[in-house]
Amino acid sequence: MSGVTREQVLSQLRQVTGPDFKGDIVSLGLVSDIFIADGKVFFSITVPSDRAEALEPLRSMAEKVVSSLPGVKSTLVTLTAEKIGGRTSDDAPPPRPQARPASSAAQPQAGRPQGAPTLPPKAGVPGVKHIIAVASGKGGVGKSTTTVNLALGLQANGLKVGILDADIYGPSMPRLLGISGQPEQTRDKRIEPMERYGIKVMSMGFMVDEDAPMIWRGPMVVSALTQMLREVNWGNLDVMVVDMPPGTGDVQLTMAQKVPLSGAVIVSTPQDLALIDARKGLNMFRKVEIPLLGVVENMSYFIAPDTGARYDIFGHGGAKSEAERIGVPFLGEVPLHMDVRAYSDAGTPITAKEPESEHAKIYRDIAKKVWDNINAGEGGSGRQAPNIVFD
Repeated sequence: MSGVTREQVLSQLRQVTGPDFKGDIVSLGLVSDIFIADGKVFFSITVPSDRAEALEPLRSMAEKVVSSLPGVKSTLVTLTAEKIGGRTSDDAPPPRPQARPASSAAQPQAGRPQGAPTLPPKAGVPGVKHIIAVASGKGGVGKSTTTVNLALGLQANGLKVGILDADIYGPSMPRLLGISGQPEQTRDKRIEPMERYGIKVMSMGFMVDEDAPMIWRGPMVVSALTQMLREVNWGNLDVMVVDMPPGTGDVQLTMAQKVPLSGAVIVSTPQDLALIDARKGLNMFRKVEIPLLGVVENMSYFIAPDTGARYDIFGHGGAKSEAERIGVPFLGEVPLHMDVRAYSDAGTPITAKEPESEHAKIYRDIAKKVWDNINAGEGGSGRQAPNIVFD
């Protein structure tokens, strides 16, 4: 942790004049809670949503004065929209200036009644054809491990793949992929993603020490995700796999609403409790009209290595039955195996470590089904992949 203090940051920000040259942004109460970790400073500035673009210089000045403090390695500042009644939005930051590609026209909303309002147009991450979310209703079901091995399975099937670790509060990609160090910044202030096993990766875990507490409000979390999406040189990818935080809170809902995903994969164990939580995730994506690519039953069963006997430790088939009941594709069963956990903790996912193993084959099969379901959802029309915008 650096010696930079909140008081030092606020002192610098008092130099920044507020909108319409009235007072400073601190005295006007426009600065959010300030989070400092390992010399990196994060905060947001509240502005009227219809003036976000015009007030970009204000954001830039705030970033500049804080970055000038000794001991500050980097600063992440975003403009946060203001809701009616003057309350700060916890849903998403307002747009920052960005050229929209010509293909950013809104896609028709399937199943929406004629005359009903359509969702706003969405601009994409340049070069990224598809974005899929891997989600779970609760923690501890192996969602991040599934994300990594699904991404490696997609790559093994011939696709160019990237991983975005959107689990801001508990980023695990650095450990699961055995990546250390920090991303490099280019001359134009963009970030070069880290890379392992031929997959491009971006995670808040590269920016903050593993033991640093992540206690952020909604706008700051979404701001960090915005930067990792919009200011990273992802290059040309067939698919970006997003490791979502567990649960169905503000972050997940915001990502589902603002990121036009090609679809979502839900990870669950066979337990009834996990299935109840998984249903919440399924319902959330349905409400925001995100295609459900399927359900994975993780830790489905255990094969004793000495006898070959099968044990259904957490029950069996619950996720498959639920998927069939609600009409969602079932992607497959992943058995519990000690090597999967051991390899993951060592930063060598089983799909990369033992590509001919039974587990690796299962993940490749799941990846194929996911990709087939994405293409089936497009109806074979070859339409433009969904795009991302932050409103």
